[in-house]
Amino acid sequence: MTQQGTTGIPGIAVAEAASRLSGADPQGALLVDVREDAELVEVRVPGATHVATSGFIEHAGELPKDRPLLIMCATGVRSAAVTGYLLRSGWTDVTNVDGGIVAWQRAGLPVERG
Repeated sequence: MTQQGTTGIPGIAVAEAASRLSGADPQGALLVDVREDAELVEVRVPGATHVATSGFIEHAGELPKDRPLLIMCATGVRSAAVTGYLLRSGWTDVTNVDGGIVAWQRAGLPVERG
C-alpha cells in the first residue's frame, strides 16, 4: 500500500488490488468503480460495484462499512477524492486504486467490454 503525494490518501497498486479481490472470503474487499455510466459501458472490472461520482454523495450510505473498499476510476484522480470523502465520513478501510482502470488494463488484468 502507498500514500498518494502529500494528501495522505491511502493507495494500492492494481496487482495488489486484484490479489485482494481474488480471495474466497465473501466479506473480503469490494471494488467500487466511481466512473460515469458511459465510461463503464466501454470497459469495466468484472464484479465491481458501480456508484458514479456524479451521484456518489446520495448513494455512499449504501456502501458497507464492515468490509474493505477499493475505489477505482479511470486514472485515480476521482477515486482519490471519493476515498478521502469516505474516510472523512466514517468509513475506516478505504483505499484508492492507483492508476485506475487505465493501469488495470495495462497490467493485463481481467476486464469486460460492451
